[in-house]
Amino acid sequence: MICLGIAYIGIVTPGIPWSTPTVGAAFCFAKSSDRWHNWIMNHKLFGPFLRNWGEKRVFPTYGKWAMIITMDISLIVLWFTTGNWKLVAGVGLGMLLCAVWALRYPSSIQEYDRRKQAGEKIGWFK
Repeated sequence: MICLGIAYIGIVTPGIPWSTPTVGAAFCFAKSSDRWHNWIMNHKLFGPFLRNWGEKRVFPTYGKWAMIITMDISLIVLWFTTGNWKLVAGVGLGMLLCAVWALRYPSSIQEYDRRKQAGEKIGWFK
């Protein structure tokens, strides 16, 4: 329920992620309650994202852009609040690795289908 609450806050608050807490909530509900798991999988906001990620590893384009913009803003705020370039560089490297990981996944079901037909990797390993 905490993950679900964070996901709802992330939907309306810029800079707070909603996708990771949504996946966490779905995982917890799958282990604990069929009723809540079915509810979140059929939810109008969270359901399509969860189904596409769970079945086809699709990470939507708007999610990728939102992630990159949020990371950029966070680095700018970190720089102006700390002035510590080593900290900003370290955090930036971690964010860069996260962005590269996310950008490797297909952005749409059509892209997934194209990769599948061509025999290409869907994400990193398959």
